[in-house]
Amino acid sequence: MSTSCLRTGGFGVPYQEFSCMYPHLEPLYFEMEKAHNPRPVLEYMSDNPLLPMITCGVYVVLIFGGQYLMRNQVSWKWRKAMAGWNLLLSVFSFVGMARTFPHLIHNLVAYSVRDNFCMDPRATYGSGSTGLWVQLFILSKFPELFDTFFIVIHKKPLIFLHWYHHITVLLFCWHSYVTTSPPGIFFVAMNYSVHASMYFYYFLMAIKMRPKWLNPIIITTFQISQMVVGVAVTLTGFYYYSTDASCMIERENNTAAFLMYGSYLFLFLQFFVARYYKAKVIKQQKIA
Repeated sequence: MSTSCLRTGGFGVPYQEFSCMYPHLEPLYFEMEKAHNPRPVLEYMSDNPLLPMITCGVYVVLIFGGQYLMRNQVSWKWRKAMAGWNLLLSVFSFVGMARTFPHLIHNLVAYSVRDNFCMDPRATYGSGSTGLWVQLFILSKFPELFDTFFIVIHKKPLIFLHWYHHITVLLFCWHSYVTTSPPGIFFVAMNYSVHASMYFYYFLMAIKMRPKWLNPIIITTFQISQMVVGVAVTLTGFYYYSTDASCMIERENNTAAFLMYGSYLFLFLQFFVARYYKAKVIKQQKIA
């Protein structure tokens, strides 16, 4: 690695700016990205551990209170606003993917598996341009709660998987960031990638322009694949935590990740079977 790309960020930890290591990509990065200091936001998050819990509490009250208030109301017609919201999240996720996934590939090539799971993330991906998009990913879990607003006002079924996912992801991401979780970039790059396609699919559905070949089973398969990888990453984390005393993996955070991804995997598989298999069987029985 080139020592000319070494920087010292707000954490005082030396890191290599990704855009500098690949000069042909550098024109694609803004100076504000390359010079980003994540420390102020991290310190604020560390000093306010109750904020995500209060937010989730308010979220639960609002979504179920909203359903109660809408029970005798006519469904709102906010399809255009919903389409714009989904397109915004899709574009944001696509840019986030473009900023974090290449850095993940770089780390997998440049470092050993052990280093990817154990080194200080402030040095491997949490500073500079990639650090900005990791931080934005964490913070984006707050506005993503707004997804549920459209379900409530359009009086669509609010399944457990939807709101459980939003709450647990927000809490886990906050905890992962303040505890500087080394394998965090795996989760960030994966989630950005899945959300880029998922929200674009929702956008196409909202404007009624989904191509026939874009079957919803493709999106659900992407989501399930993410959960499988998530479980594998956490199991690898447990291995290094138990065999390497110098590894920066935190047991509490890794356990939370395992339980979260494990429950997601179960719930998404359950959703997959109910929506695509059982529905197909019922349809065939009706035809027969």
